Amino acid sequence: MAVVVVESPAKAKTINGYLGQGYTVLASFGHVRDLPAKDGSVDPANGFEMTWEVDPKSRKHISAIAEALKHDDQLILATDPDREGEAISWHLLEALRKRRAVKPSTEVRRVVFNAVTRRAVTEAMAHPRDIDMELVEAYLARRALDYLVGFTLSPVLWRKLPGARSAGRVQSVTLRLVVEREMEIEAFRTREYWSVKAILTTPAGDSFEARLTALDGARLDRFDLADQTTAEAAVAAIEAVALSVLAVEAKPASRNPYPPFMTSTLQQEASRKFGFGAVRTMRTAQRLYEAGHITYMRTDGIDMAPEGVQAARDAIRTRYGERYLPSSPRIYKTKAKNAQEAHECIRPTRMPAAPGDLSLESDQARLYELVWKRALASQMATARFQRTTVEIGDAGATVGLRATGQVVTFDGFLRVYEEGRDDSVADDEERRLPAIPEGAALDRKAVTPEQHFTQPPPRYTEATLVKRLEELGIGRPSTYASIITTIQDREYVRKEKNRLHPEDKGRLVTAFLETYFKRYVSYDFTAKLEQELDDISGGRIEWKSVLGRFWKDFSAAVADTAELRIGEVLEKIDEVLAPHLFPDPGDGGDPRLCPTCGAGRLALKTARSGGAFIGCSAYPECRYTRPLGGVARGDNGEGRLLGQHEGQPVTLRNGRFGPYIQLGEQVAGATEKPQRSSIPKGMELDLERAVALLSLPRLIGPHPDDGEPLEAGIGRYGPYVKHGRTFASLTAGDDVLSVGMNRAVELIAQKARRGPGRGAAQKPLRALGEHPEGGAVNLMDGRYGPYVKWDRINATLPKGTDKDALTLEAALDLVEAKRKAKKKKK
Repeated sequence: MAVVVVESPAKAKTINGYLGQGYTVLASFGHVRDLPAKDGSVDPANGFEMTWEVDPKSRKHISAIAEALKHDDQLILATDPDREGEAISWHLLEALRKRRAVKPSTEVRRVVFNAVTRRAVTEAMAHPRDIDMELVEAYLARRALDYLVGFTLSPVLWRKLPGARSAGRVQSVTLRLVVEREMEIEAFRTREYWSVKAILTTPAGDSFEARLTALDGARLDRFDLADQTTAEAAVAAIEAVALSVLAVEAKPASRNPYPPFMTSTLQQEASRKFGFGAVRTMRTAQRLYEAGHITYMRTDGIDMAPEGVQAARDAIRTRYGERYLPSSPRIYKTKAKNAQEAHECIRPTRMPAAPGDLSLESDQARLYELVWKRALASQMATARFQRTTVEIGDAGATVGLRATGQVVTFDGFLRVYEEGRDDSVADDEERRLPAIPEGAALDRKAVTPEQHFTQPPPRYTEATLVKRLEELGIGRPSTYASIITTIQDREYVRKEKNRLHPEDKGRLVTAFLETYFKRYVSYDFTAKLEQELDDISGGRIEWKSVLGRFWKDFSAAVADTAELRIGEVLEKIDEVLAPHLFPDPGDGGDPRLCPTCGAGRLALKTARSGGAFIGCSAYPECRYTRPLGGVARGDNGEGRLLGQHEGQPVTLRNGRFGPYIQLGEQVAGATEKPQRSSIPKGMELDLERAVALLSLPRLIGPHPDDGEPLEAGIGRYGPYVKHGRTFASLTAGDDVLSVGMNRAVELIAQKARRGPGRGAAQKPLRALGEHPEGGAVNLMDGRYGPYVKWDRINATLPKGTDKDALTLEAALDLVEAKRKAKKKKK
């Protein structure tokens, strides 16, 4: 008999069903050894010797494997088909050899399969090999590098930067990406611009939308209509002329399907479509893989195995017919900088098994459907469109307008699948246009100017961050999820509404590392190191030479920080971040001058909690503070300017009850306060949305039942919708600025069904009379049964009391007993 070892019990159970008698299939439950979390686990002075320690939780699993080997003389290591899987096999073999469980006569073989199916497992068992030491050495080099950076750099952070938790080779570079994006957003200055939209009517009475593209014979650029005045002048120009169709151009267009999933694109699409984080996606994919439903889920490859391609083509032919099948199979080639060792894409193992054919729990069903549709669509026919552009103008070429639209002439792969978008983008071309004959005179139905504001780059989601890491050639499919989890667990980054925001602690760590360890948080350096690790796995360079070169320079950089004092570090970071923390006000004034006392100067300070803030040098006389992001704490600062609206500044501020926006400034001596609005938790804020918040409450429309107005606004308890005297709170998925009629009616109806809230007066079951000391005594219906209420005293009816026969005298006795019990308790 042979002992077969895999990582998980789920995978062991599936494989055991394929192999049957003659094999004992056991699980190692992941990695069995790791470097102890203490100094000296990697010894650079002794040829980078590594000291490994068996995980206490793994000892019983190793014992079970060793016990099985007493009776069997063959060990088959069938862990995952990547560097991590190769490393687990190597660790397991080393641990068993230390226990002398592997005898000289024991045959040790390694098998790999990309899918947990009978065919794949049987094929792998027929072609065993030895452990690939080049893959193991690539793992050893990565693990040693991560250890050396973490255990050398983290203590430097603890000593020089109070509150810092840790640093890591890839973790710190990932954090830098998030911090730099936030700084881009904060440095962004919104710019106003306008466009003009016209609703026009054809001679047949069909309406369509066109946009102004030229004025006075010149093509309009984005900022040519800079304000409302110029936009209204453009509207007047359109209304003053007779419009006709100058040209109609229809062009065929096509779109090819997307390649099948690899790890990063699966994480991105699961985030876009389901809001899954990277960890949730990988955990769900792992279960699907171990159950034999999909191929291995940690891969950089997008090529599909020939049997997968054929199965997909057969499924397309059966389900959709020959029209949807291209004449020859589609071939995809991996473009990633550091494509992993010969792994195919993520695809279903049985293409005919549609999502509805499998009994899966919710997350697995959704993810399987995504993988199935993407794999199937990747082998389907091209989608075809007809794109139409209509040029509109007047005889004197005063104005020019354009309408665009498209019609799908053959849906092709779009019948099955369309990729999601990271950020919603309006696409005029997706509109369908009516028949518009060239030369036709057009009537104007409406011409309206529209105000816009430029937008800062969006914050990263987990999906877009993974995409950026992949573009830079940083990290591996097996590490993306853990990297993003680590920077959140260290409280360097927080996730709000699926977007990643850096904490002040994370900003400080990034500033420190960029100041004193710039090379080691460089994107190019980190990507080059990833390439060298790939070269090790390909046998092109020797792993210890990579470690030697890295350690020589890195240890010297660490030594250079040995004499640094905390005060020096803060001064240096303050100096480096000064252009960001204290931007030039543009009036020749001192950007560091305290806005409260007018005498002290602002500088970077650290808090006991480990965070950082901007404080006044005149402390404790002056207690002005603000966070690094630029919003004043308290109402004594000027806030962060978002832009101008109707000639007044719109600023983001922080008050007693959290952040808010303000229009204009408080006039000295005036009793009237500037217009303000609180900000719903997690809302992405820009000038346009800030102005919209200041205009709340807004009318949604008349209620379909009674015609009474439905409104949306922000109150004491957050965003709400209102109908008459009924208020219903918005849920986390609702946006107060865009909630529509259907949703508002639904929320109001739900509130009506629930009845009044805790704050509403409850109607008594029966009025019992007046208390001798004054006030009504009532019989009420409570959550735990009927009770008597007088003033602030609630007395529960004793068990067995008939509430219908309760008299005032009996109720007064209950109230008095309750009052005495309260006094005794006090």
